[in-house]
Amino acid sequence: MASPEPHSRALPSAWTYTDGGNILQEAQEALENYKKKDGNKVVVRFKAVGNAPIMKQNFYKITASNRFQAVIQFLRKELGWKQGDPLFTYINLAFSPAPDDTVANLFKSFSTEGHLIVNYSTTAAWG
Repeated sequence: MASPEPHSRALPSAWTYTDGGNILQEAQEALENYKKKDGNKVVVRFKAVGNAPIMKQNFYKITASNRFQAVIQFLRKELGWKQGDPLFTYINLAFSPAPDDTVANLFKSFSTEGHLIVNYSTTAAWG
């Protein structure tokens, strides 16, 4: 019994050069721009809530491309708190941002007078 012949039709590729390679070049440039770190900095102002200790310096410039998790880690370091110590953070006394939000997006959406205000507490203060 003879084996069936494989189909010789080729499927079109998504990366075919229909316009002389410009699509591939544009995609490569977009990828390179995405990989670049944003060197812009934003001013973050930390404010204590409740019985949280007040920081001596409460204004800091933080790289805008950082995730909010980096702000939380920075705050823990400045306060001298361990990973297991309770720390609750809020933006403008209103909501707790997700750790994977970028500082730039939070600043663009919720800055007040040129600052991103981050309130911090040892206990849950708002929902």
